Amino acid sequence: MKEITVAELKALKDTKADYQLVDVREEHELEICEIGGLHIPMGDVMDNLDKISKDKQVVIHCRSGARSGAICQALEAQGYNNVYNLKGGIIAWQLKLTLLLLNTKH
Repeated sequence: MKEITVAELKALKDTKADYQLVDVREEHELEICEIGGLHIPMGDVMDNLDKISKDKQVVIHCRSGARSGAICQALEAQGYNNVYNLKGGIIAWQLKLTLLLLNTKH
């Protein structure tokens, strides 16, 4: 399974790269932190394969990286070779942004 770091995802966002972001968390988890992209709860992903690109890089994320890792493996078994798990999930994203904000205040 391929992974992408928070820093690499931030670079994709900052450069407006052509990629797809898929959030596999449950609806109630979106209130905690939301970074954009297509929301497909984990249990619904296999019924929505038509919404997941095979033509560009696809970054899958969840809260910690565990569920998105499982989804990446399931998609790879379906022939997707362009999926990347966000290492550490939304927790890592929040931590990285917090650290960046703290560093800019000093």
